[in-house]
Amino acid sequence: MREEQRELIVQSMDESYNRKDTNPLCVLQLEEGHDIASRGFCFYFDAMEKHVVLRKNEEHRILAGHQWVFSNEIASVKGEPESGDIVEVLSHQSKFLGKGFFNPHSLIAVRILTLLREEISFDFFERRISQALQLRKKLFPQSDVYRLAHSESDFLPGLIVDKYNEYLSIQTLSFGMDKRLQLLCDVLESIFHPRAIVECNDSALRALEHLPQHRRVIRGTLDETIIVEHGIKFKVDLLNGQKTGFFLDQRENRSRIRHYVRNGSVLDCFCYEGGFSLNAGAGKATSVAGIDQSSAVVAKARLNAHINDTNAVTFEVADVFDRLKELAHEHARFDVVILDPPSFTKSKKNVSTALRGYKEINQFALKIINAGGFLVSASCSHHLTQEAFLTAIEHAAQKAGRRIQLLEFSGASPDHPVLPAMPETSYLKCGVFSVQ
Repeated sequence: MREEQRELIVQSMDESYNRKDTNPLCVLQLEEGHDIASRGFCFYFDAMEKHVVLRKNEEHRILAGHQWVFSNEIASVKGEPESGDIVEVLSHQSKFLGKGFFNPHSLIAVRILTLLREEISFDFFERRISQALQLRKKLFPQSDVYRLAHSESDFLPGLIVDKYNEYLSIQTLSFGMDKRLQLLCDVLESIFHPRAIVECNDSALRALEHLPQHRRVIRGTLDETIIVEHGIKFKVDLLNGQKTGFFLDQRENRSRIRHYVRNGSVLDCFCYEGGFSLNAGAGKATSVAGIDQSSAVVAKARLNAHINDTNAVTFEVADVFDRLKELAHEHARFDVVILDPPSFTKSKKNVSTALRGYKEINQFALKIINAGGFLVSASCSHHLTQEAFLTAIEHAAQKAGRRIQLLEFSGASPDHPVLPAMPETSYLKCGVFSVQ
């Protein structure tokens, strides 16, 4: 074959491979000395052996920016991909839609990584994580504490990375990310050179991907670290703390309450390690009481109060539901009550039960707030819509015989971005209400 003909074939292959609307590539397998025209045929083969073909008209959500392909949307799977393998996603008409992680055992059968035909390698993850880092540097230019990678919202489906000073915590909630855990740690080490990376893979969500749960140091040596958030110090326990060590998503909401609590009495329910409580103290509240049912986290909250040299904040181990009822029965009164409970539902089928829980705690909280005081109420369940959450609080106010006004409504801290095309990435809701 003449050299110019060979170059023409290679160029044609490159162009075909890079076209988003082309799935098959045409390869001319010609022996030396045979002219292209004399053969008159070509062999078609897929750009990747492993691919998923969608049912008819199931591509619209993916084209709109959603990153999940559900198992009931798939017409066929070719190439025998295993859990965690990279597959190409094709429309029913064989149009290339993207590449992603495959898991035949999950309801989310494919998690889209990219809309391009590109290699999923060290360089790919380095680019994505670097892009996420640049955003955080703009959001928190003076801080070394933030969520670095927020899964689908940073176009890294199933990957959570939090930065706590010189330490990183990592969660891999998809089989594909978990399969590449060491590669991801290599990327993180090349960018940050952390003192340690802690794998916080004890989330129940991993069971949905058929992954085991564990928590351990996988790189470096872990030591104690104290973070500073809006001037308040918190000791973070990456090995034994909840989630990835600390609830960074409430960062801005914790600070936002300060101008509501000045010269007032505050009750912080589900106080965890004292985030809202210590911010209330920093906001010049006259008294702050924190309640949590876990003696371990209350001990940490007391330690954080000690670190910040404050005596205005006290903590109590108690069941919040029971304690609120007792306080209402005792006719106790506070100027501000904060409700930041764990998620009351992990699935859509339990939303009605969760709503009853939200109504109950908000009802009893509203009963013990002084007229002219404030209710701060949050929900971290993405299955509960903003409308349903606000309706539950309004119904609680009616049952408590109180009148409320919504003053502020917010979501998670901006290092937990939301994709408009994926409602599932929006989960945290936090409202501040005036109470009469």
